[in-house]
Amino acid sequence: MSAYDEEESKFMRKVKENPFVPIGMAGFFSIVGYRLYKLKNRGDMKMSVHLIHMRVMAQGFVVGAMTIGVIYSMYKDYIVKPREELKALQQQTAFQHK
Repeated sequence: MSAYDEEESKFMRKVKENPFVPIGMAGFFSIVGYRLYKLKNRGDMKMSVHLIHMRVMAQGFVVGAMTIGVIYSMYKDYIVKPREELKALQQQTAFQHK
């Protein structure tokens, strides 16, 4: 296995563990790219105000993606995992009683 394959598999493992990081990054770069494209049509808005708006929107998207990711992670850890463990325990006790 080459170093490139190892890096790619590490990246894909990280994406599977936390899928909202690449979503947040994609949203961040999309917003920044769009606002930079719209920079020439800002009218009489000052450059600093335009850049502040761009930063706030991009950061807001990233914080939203992180929040959703944390909620999803907590859901998996505290709702789904205990259900699966309980179900496995019930199946194991039912199998033992037969």
